[in-house]
Amino acid sequence: MQFQKITIVGVGLLGGSLGLAVRQHRVAGEIAGFVRSDKSVADCEKFAATDYATTDLLAAVSNSDLIILCTPLAQMRSLVEQFLPALKRGAIVTDVGSVKADVVRELEPLVKKSGAHFIGSHPMAGAEKTGVAAARANLFANAVCVVTPTKTASPRIVRKLEQFWKSIGARVLKLDAAQHDLLVSRSSHLPHVVAATLAGLVLDPKQPKQQAALCATGFRDTTRIASGSPEMWRDIALANRKHISQSVDAFVADLKKFQTALKASDAKAIEKFFATAKMRRDNWTVKTTSTLSE
Repeated sequence: MQFQKITIVGVGLLGGSLGLAVRQHRVAGEIAGFVRSDKSVADCEKFAATDYATTDLLAAVSNSDLIILCTPLAQMRSLVEQFLPALKRGAIVTDVGSVKADVVRELEPLVKKSGAHFIGSHPMAGAEKTGVAAARANLFANAVCVVTPTKTASPRIVRKLEQFWKSIGARVLKLDAAQHDLLVSRSSHLPHVVAATLAGLVLDPKQPKQQAALCATGFRDTTRIASGSPEMWRDIALANRKHISQSVDAFVADLKKFQTALKASDAKAIEKFFATAKMRRDNWTVKTTSTLSE
């Protein structure tokens, strides 16, 4: 057992999956959950995502060794400010947010003043479904979890947090928060923007009624993530707007190159466009599969 008590602040898909994984791997003696409504308390009990859940934030955090923020980014600072009076000295506070620089900059000094430690985390795991009903214990199995300690972070605490993520099946990667935000703007945030754009354009009610009937597996796969939480993705887009904007510019530039080739009926350029994409994705898939099997 690594922790006596773990508190999950926000028990939805990620928070609920964390609770299930912590229980399955026996990482904590007690799993508490903070939620905002009595219905959510009942849902936590129904799906056994936590040992208990409460709408009392201070009670949930009291005497906890590890607090994990699983709420939308815009709510994190306010919640931390509210639970500081109950924060145990020496406790670790982390999060699962998809943007790290602003979160680390705001929360690390707040938590440090209370004698505790904040280190940012981002498990690269999720699904288009939301809510604790969609939670599953194996969500983090073989997933990369980025940890973003600052230069002033305690190496002992960093190792303890890394061990936590490893104990529930994740593979840990340490990155600077700013570098993390740049890289995920391309690999995570841009794909969501593209999926949302496709879904909005192709499924626009102004399109002919036959349009939706012609949206088959390729369209379904490509736009799956567009069904994610609008609130969560609003916060991500705003928090990482600089890097996402740069990624959109690069994506549009490549699309325009393809459009130029189309207008010119340049068969060689068109084939190269698809061949390069196939080669790079195939190589990535082989490498990823090899890593997961190790």
